[in-house]
Amino acid sequence: MKTIRWGILGLGKIANSFATDLQQVEGSVLYAVASRSQDKADHFGAEYNATQCYNSYEQLVKDPNVDAVYIATPHVRHHQDTLLCLQHKKAVLCEKPFAMNREQVEEMITTAQANDTLLMEALWTRFMPHFKFVQQELESGRYGTVKTLAADFCFEAEFNPEGRLFNKALGGGSLLDIGIYPIFCALALFGKPDHIEAKAKIGKTGVDEETEMTFKYNSGISAFLSSSILKKTPTTATLVCEKGMLILNSRFHQTDKVTTILEGTKIEHDFAYTGKGYYFEIEHFAELLRQEKKESPLMSYAFSRLLISTLDEVRELINLQYA
Repeated sequence: MKTIRWGILGLGKIANSFATDLQQVEGSVLYAVASRSQDKADHFGAEYNATQCYNSYEQLVKDPNVDAVYIATPHVRHHQDTLLCLQHKKAVLCEKPFAMNREQVEEMITTAQANDTLLMEALWTRFMPHFKFVQQELESGRYGTVKTLAADFCFEAEFNPEGRLFNKALGGGSLLDIGIYPIFCALALFGKPDHIEAKAKIGKTGVDEETEMTFKYNSGISAFLSSSILKKTPTTATLVCEKGMLILNSRFHQTDKVTTILEGTKIEHDFAYTGKGYYFEIEHFAELLRQEKKESPLMSYAFSRLLISTLDEVRELINLQYA
């Protein structure tokens, strides 16, 4: 098994989660990290045993020993950081949202293809066992037709106008950060909606602090989706079907527990995993790289296009624009 030597750009909270799980993945090692601060790079590198610690992203992508780069920078940097890596033919696993809009995503995909280099959006829920189980249960037909999906992702964030969540210049707001998960759930299970309704509470810093969406499908399915950084909710996803229900328990995007109710029989399914849950997407990406694949069949360009296009449409409906 070829060992994949990883680099990480951006060393915030999610990079710590990724680096923690990377230690569990056979055949993958953290080789290099990069931050704009040498002290931060050195501290992070020491904690996770990185070989190289750089104070610029350019230094990392020029290192010939780096096989793959995980981009964990703020949303507004995903596009430029991905292009930097791809132009140096570094395989890229870029944290969600892939970019700020469809135009940026198209340029990323075009650049990956021009450089014959692997690129994938890091939306970990797609690869987790509980979500694969729910997809298989629905596809089995045992539950009959789906009637509704209700999914939310909400938490109460401390207001900080300069912080990532409330700062418009950093791509702040609930939609791109956490609203993407309920949207992902609907798109992954049902595809592109035929009609979207959306409303939002825009805060004093100009970002959406709360967003509510309804996706309607000509098949009769309705998906009721919401996100908020003002209040805490259970953060579950409930599918009501003709013959039963499937409940992705809290927090649905990373849970290890699914409740099924089929014709009156209730079963609790346990998908206990070690680590934080990033293991599955890391393993998938590393295997794609070993097989010299240039695109993931599970997180395809077509799906990332659908996801960003839907986010763009919701932003238009709630009149949320970024520079």
